[in-house]
Amino acid sequence: MNVGVPKERNKNETRVALTPESAKRLIEKGFKVFIEKGAGDAAFCTDTEYKTAGAAIVSDYKKLCELSDIIVKVKSPETYKGKSEISYLKSGAFLICLQDPINQPKKITEYNKKKIVSLALEFIPRSTLAQSMDVLSSMASLAGYKAVLIGAESIPKIMPMMMTAAGTISAAKVLVIGAGVAGLQAIATSKRLGATVDAFDTRPQVKEEVMSLGAKFIDLPLTAEMQDEQGYAKLASPEFIKLEMELIDKYISKADICITTALVFGRKAPVLIKDYMVKNMRPGSIIVDLAAEAGGNCELTKPGKIVDVNGVKIYGIENLPAQLPYVASRLFSKNVENLLLHIVRDGKINLDDKDDAILQRILLTRDGALVSEIVKSVMKK
Repeated sequence: MNVGVPKERNKNETRVALTPESAKRLIEKGFKVFIEKGAGDAAFCTDTEYKTAGAAIVSDYKKLCELSDIIVKVKSPETYKGKSEISYLKSGAFLICLQDPINQPKKITEYNKKKIVSLALEFIPRSTLAQSMDVLSSMASLAGYKAVLIGAESIPKIMPMMMTAAGTISAAKVLVIGAGVAGLQAIATSKRLGATVDAFDTRPQVKEEVMSLGAKFIDLPLTAEMQDEQGYAKLASPEFIKLEMELIDKYISKADICITTALVFGRKAPVLIKDYMVKNMRPGSIIVDLAAEAGGNCELTKPGKIVDVNGVKIYGIENLPAQLPYVASRLFSKNVENLLLHIVRDGKINLDDKDDAILQRILLTRDGALVSEIVKSVMKK
């Protein structure tokens, strides 16, 4: 099959969906790979490297679509020459990317008009078989790492304890809210830099992982199962949230850096840090809100901006992995490469293969209709 890789036209996107290394491996497996000119520039993947790998460089997006059976992107389509990128796709073409279908339902309508077979990378299951294709986990790990570096650079002190002739400097205190992939990486990075770390999560299942990284787990009395079958946090009751916020307020007032990562699938991020909690923090403290794109875990977060509240800075950084384009692209690309090698067999994708749990879960639209049960269930709410 012919695979096309276009430029990412989102102004904040620096990643590329396939690197030269992945392109070479796919070509060796019988794929033809077409790269829009300059698609990998921001990720330090040159056209020359793609050519050396055996890929063909195409001068513009329209030509790329004409040549490609499958288009792989990082983010969902934007606009090209004043028109939707979707309008250039061949009828019946495959589109594989992070779709964000809950927040962008109009794109589903556009897919259906052109009978695009769209696959949503964010729906890759959390399973052993799908681990090597899980772009969300790959990107979350980088976000957790980068968040700590931003915090460490911004606070007016150092991360590790330091003993000097002039006295002992105490280690910085880091509070991590949410111990998923991003949170665990934030904990590990903070500990490597010498900070003391407290971590909070509604799921007691992660306590052992948190403690294995050297952090203190903040226990919360639980009355209900707070994790779904995919390992994501579930929506909490008002009573649960009240107790949760009391604990967060207690710990955040002592923190130099707070990194928030809490997300609930298909909904706005839960607000766990209220304005009064920010006012209780010490001046010079930092909040890095990794849920900013979903509205933010902090009530005062402004997506895409840095807010200063009485000397406390709140970073609402969007698309944090794009700040690490070289490594982010290579991880993303390897995930996509593994997915393509899994779903393309004998030169085709069998959409009716009910035994392929990965394919059936990520399938968003086909034959002019929305088929994702995940999206349908959220839209009914």
